[in-house]
Amino acid sequence: MLESTPLEEINNKIAIEFDNENQARIVYDSIILELKTAPDYRSSIEMDIEDNTILIKIDAQDATSFRASFNSVIKWIKLSLDIHNLTV
Repeated sequence: MLESTPLEEINNKIAIEFDNENQARIVYDSIILELKTAPDYRSSIEMDIEDNTILIKIDAQDATSFRASFNSVIKWIKLSLDIHNLTV
């Protein structure tokens, strides 16, 4: 097993564009509380919204933590869209 990794810290910004501002706002409002209450000591996630785009910033101590945070955000977004599509 490797004792150290070349990726000691990962900081990344992700922009997800939606069909319209309303859809972006619904997703944003649906998952913002998850980000504020999810306990994670190895990463942090910040999210903002601009027009029809959600901007996500992930700061992680290692690749494993970054991947877990990224996967969580994507799953929350997908779930939010799936639930919204059931209601329209």
